[in-house]
Amino acid sequence: MKLDLLAIGVHPDDVELGCSGTIINEIKLGKKVGVLDLTQGELGSRGTIETRYEEAAKAAIIMGVHVRENLKMRDGFFENDEEHQRKLIVAIRKYQPEIVITNSLSDRHPDHGRAAKLTTDSCFLSGLVKVETKDEQEMQQEPWRPKYVFHYIQDRYHEPDFIIDISDVFEQRMEGVKAYTTQFYNPDNED
Repeated sequence: MKLDLLAIGVHPDDVELGCSGTIINEIKLGKKVGVLDLTQGELGSRGTIETRYEEAAKAAIIMGVHVRENLKMRDGFFENDEEHQRKLIVAIRKYQPEIVITNSLSDRHPDHGRAAKLTTDSCFLSGLVKVETKDEQEMQQEPWRPKYVFHYIQDRYHEPDFIIDISDVFEQRMEGVKAYTTQFYNPDNED
């Protein structure tokens, strides 16, 4: 499926926290949007792989995304190396997004910056003819390079290059974030 926009996050919930308002805005404008999670978030303090998948699926429905996929890289231990770049290149070529939005290049969580660099490098390499990849049916993929790669702010503040007004979709965005009940659980708030 060809996408207009592909939002990439290293952990399930990164996209919701970082750019879900933009995603919802674009979908309301008729754009095809997908989410790609690099890891299953298995090192998170709360929740399990299974609950993270359930929460991600619920958030995807709330946001209205057309596709959500998880590349199952190792949380905390993936690298910006050829093995991981090729895995991401296959996904980029599969969805052929015009725009990619991903984690910030520098953030509190070391996975975020590493994922941003991995994504940026993979988007460039994906456009090279001599980088050969095959899809799930073992068919040769054509090169594809997104026109733009943007980074969303998550934990640490960075001076933005542009700001998108999400006022009209803010409540829907917050519902997508709240889908991650294991990540925002506070035992002091139990009734």
